[in-house]
Amino acid sequence: ESLHSCIGLLGISAGSLLLAVHFYSSPRAAPLIPSTALGVLLLLLSALLAYAGIRRSLGNASLLVSLCLTLSAFWSGYGVILVLAGQGALPEPGAPLHALVPGLATSTLALLLLAVVGFLCGEPVLALLAAAVSLASAHEVALHFSSSLGPSAVACGHLVVCLVGGYFALGRILYFLTKGKVALPGTDLAEKKAQEQSRGSAGGSNPFAGAGLLLNMLAASVFCCRLLGLTPALVPGHVPWLWAAGTYQLGICVLSYRAMDVLMATAFGFTSILQFAAGYCLLCPAWQPEEPSVPAPLLVVFSILFAVLALFLSLRSPVDGLYLLVFVTYCIALACSPRGFFAGGPQGVAVAIFVASALVALIHLYNVRARAKIPTGKGAVKALLARSSLLKLREGPDLHAPYLGYSKYANAEVLAYACSVLASFALTTPGDPQAPLATVVIPWVVVAGGILKLLGGSVAFARGKTLESSAFILYAVMWIIWGLTRYGGLCGTARSFHTAVGIVAFMLFNSFIVFCSLFLNMAWFFYSLAFMLIAVSFLLDAIHALPAGYDIAATLVFGLVSFYCFLAALSSSTLEGCCLPMGGPVVQLSGVGAGATKCLHLPARKASSVKRIADILRNGGTCGIPTDTVYVLVAACNRPDAVEKAHRSKRQAQDRPMSLWISSLKQLEPAKHLFSPLLWDFMEAAWPSPISLVIPRGEWVDFLGMKDSAKYVGTPQSVAIRIPDCSVTTHLIDLVGPIVVTSANPTGEADTTHHNQVYAKLGDKVDAVLCGGPSPENIASTVVDCTKIDSGNIGFFRVGIIPKSQVLQILEQVQKK
Repeated sequence: ESLHSCIGLLGISAGSLLLAVHFYSSPRAAPLIPSTALGVLLLLLSALLAYAGIRRSLGNASLLVSLCLTLSAFWSGYGVILVLAGQGALPEPGAPLHALVPGLATSTLALLLLAVVGFLCGEPVLALLAAAVSLASAHEVALHFSSSLGPSAVACGHLVVCLVGGYFALGRILYFLTKGKVALPGTDLAEKKAQEQSRGSAGGSNPFAGAGLLLNMLAASVFCCRLLGLTPALVPGHVPWLWAAGTYQLGICVLSYRAMDVLMATAFGFTSILQFAAGYCLLCPAWQPEEPSVPAPLLVVFSILFAVLALFLSLRSPVDGLYLLVFVTYCIALACSPRGFFAGGPQGVAVAIFVASALVALIHLYNVRARAKIPTGKGAVKALLARSSLLKLREGPDLHAPYLGYSKYANAEVLAYACSVLASFALTTPGDPQAPLATVVIPWVVVAGGILKLLGGSVAFARGKTLESSAFILYAVMWIIWGLTRYGGLCGTARSFHTAVGIVAFMLFNSFIVFCSLFLNMAWFFYSLAFMLIAVSFLLDAIHALPAGYDIAATLVFGLVSFYCFLAALSSSTLEGCCLPMGGPVVQLSGVGAGATKCLHLPARKASSVKRIADILRNGGTCGIPTDTVYVLVAACNRPDAVEKAHRSKRQAQDRPMSLWISSLKQLEPAKHLFSPLLWDFMEAAWPSPISLVIPRGEWVDFLGMKDSAKYVGTPQSVAIRIPDCSVTTHLIDLVGPIVVTSANPTGEADTTHHNQVYAKLGDKVDAVLCGGPSPENIASTVVDCTKIDSGNIGFFRVGIIPKSQVLQILEQVQKK
């Protein structure tokens, strides 16, 4: 954390130094740093700041997260404008200056908010740094409106930022390298850590929300400055601010899913679509003279989605819900204005968005660090819902539990379904065949239907939802290709045979998804089947056989089905219990989806999870756990009922008996006299490893407390025993004692190499699964016959991951010893 803080501070210092040199040398005929070079350097530093902010956030919800991400977004937009100006892409007199004003004005206010919160919450370093950057931005804004200030004042402001950031970065680096022996005044991290521990944890649930709200200010400032007369017109030079805010909000959307905040992540996904659409509208005059207009029906649908999201968000935080209502008003204002983003009405609402974003961002930033929170109305709503037996908010520690004990992301299906609604209704908008790029539909189809749906598919894949992720990714590719070809003018009036062949290929893939969705639930079956209607309309359009009104009907059906799925996913992620049913599988098949909700799943990374699995085993349960090879099914040796349960659930064959695992030879120490010296030395040399030794059965079995469960382990003549080379497994055995083990799959089937396979095969027959993701190896252990080892001979029941030669080499070394 200290190193990532140093990276962020050094990045801010380096960027400020570049800007100081730039403004100090700007009165010269040839500045020391050309605009293009300065822009590229700022883009590189913005990427470094974004990395520092993301990495720093994983362990501590510091204000440095918001400072790094916000400043990174501002510098990326600033850098792109400088590159455009340096390459002559902004030829109008004063165009680069007017393009910079909205971002600089927002930067001044946003960083001032961060400084205020930093002083109030006991982070003076970040507060001082944010205040210095805010002051430098304010000087730069003043320079653009009054040349009497002079660029030297701006250079001095950036130099102050460079010195402050460099000092604290140097102090933290020295503290880290000297292990606390050298600490500059004000940079003693041990003292700061002690202060934080004395204050207690005051972190919020989503440390990225503040930065996302500040980006809404950045996008709204473009239209605010035009309405207030700070900029004479809306020009393509303002697009970098809009698209920088949209791009960074997509990143914050992903980070919000990482913070398990589905509602705010969906809200940031929605606002990023608006920002990409606004930027596209500002670029349209570059290739056609008329100002573009946004389809009104599409904006009405978008306002409905915003309103529904605001309603559910109000159940958790009324302040955030009321804030989203401003965007509902914004969409309605755009729908009522023929000139869209260029009209005065939507720009007036943008002023309200700017003010509301500043206020709500201040609340979020303060609540992230402060112990005494600013009330957002959550308590009143919670008290009101407590009186209702129907509505109950989904909250508690399980809300942030990883899906199936492995994925660190929340469910992104809400955003994916909403994007399907937007893309389908955007498709109903007819485009001008002579000027297809003039129709402002590409952002809604390509960004909403394609890019954001790809995001939803990737998150679903990370959560282990194979079918859902495959469907979202396939539909995303379809929306991107169709949106670019139809509305980008790439298809034209002559549709070819190759287009039809490509669409048929998509239909074949979707047919497989429709078939698989039969085993998932009713909602997914109708969702994938409705998309097949969309693909059919694309095919008929490509071969000039589209009946009148069919494409409209198909897209409306798909849009309505997607809207129902959106409501169902939103309610299930916000409220306990299934308010809107998704339906059961159309075809019930044994082994499909087993265990997804039937047994406990715990992440193997946590010691508390291993302790909980140990409690289950001590109480007579059976569990699936990861090992140094494949997943196995285990039960405690001293619980005969559990061993018998594992035997039944496994459908164990008589020729494949269960084996015995221990964590150390010390557990067999009391019975050492019952083993031959060669066998004992061989066990000591071979373990821990994926080598199972089949040894003669004897009285030593009684020393492990197996009691009546001994009849289920091994054969009457021998028992397979092993010490696994896996820290999680051996720690579990230390807590429980020796365990009985068998592979976590029905007899005759392939070994399980992922915890999802344990769910599919045995999920309804075990009590819990310790989830560790994919197995480190796909091959089981090597089983060695040691029943005749005293005569110098060993055999092999199964050659697994350890080859014969290695086992024989171990035996030879032991015999020489």
